[in-house]
Amino acid sequence: MNIETKQPKILIVEDEIIVALDIKSSMEQLGFFVTNTVISYDDALLSVEQNQPDVIIMDINLENSKDGIQTVIKIQEIKNIPIIYLTAFDDDETISRAIKTNPLAYLIKPFKTKELKSTILLGLYKINQKNNLQIDKNLKNIGYDYYFDEDKQMLFYKEQHIKLNQNEQKLLTLLIQANGDIVSFEQLEHTIWEDNSVSSSALRTLIYRLRSKLEYKLIETVPTIGCKIIV
Repeated sequence: MNIETKQPKILIVEDEIIVALDIKSSMEQLGFFVTNTVISYDDALLSVEQNQPDVIIMDINLENSKDGIQTVIKIQEIKNIPIIYLTAFDDDETISRAIKTNPLAYLIKPFKTKELKSTILLGLYKINQKNNLQIDKNLKNIGYDYYFDEDKQMLFYKEQHIKLNQNEQKLLTLLIQANGDIVSFEQLEHTIWEDNSVSSSALRTLIYRLRSKLEYKLIETVPTIGCKIIV
């Protein structure tokens, strides 16, 4: 089950129990939520699937298991999660292997709490910036800080999602696709209700409901003809 929390979620992969508990205590004192502490490759994969952590703190030497670098390689096939290696190994060969997985950081034990905190916050910032960039590519700016995701039929005002029902989504999509041109009432009724018989007030009510959800008057009605979105 995915753990829902507003706190950044941290998975700790560390086979030394005392060290794992020390890291966990430090993370919780810093305001992070530790989803789990696990000791092996298999447990790490299972925890990633179930708990969807935001950052993983990974030891490299895992007893009776594939090592931390092998674990990260497998995790990266499933999900892109920032990795912080926290290990006693500082030899060139191990560091070279770890670098190939593009970690957020490679820290040597014993760890410093402030250093670990700043590294985690940097990782969260980077992944958030990347996600925002991916989201922005899918959004159409319709003015006044409104954005519409045509693929998902979702409307946003600044960063807030505005919930629309199915017919409101259809109406808004038609107006956006018209790009400022008037869409006739007849065409709107035909497309939204697919030739099903509706009362004369149904479309007026739908337009009113959509307008009531908007902070700005984006929709302009042309009496007896149709309506358009102001662009």
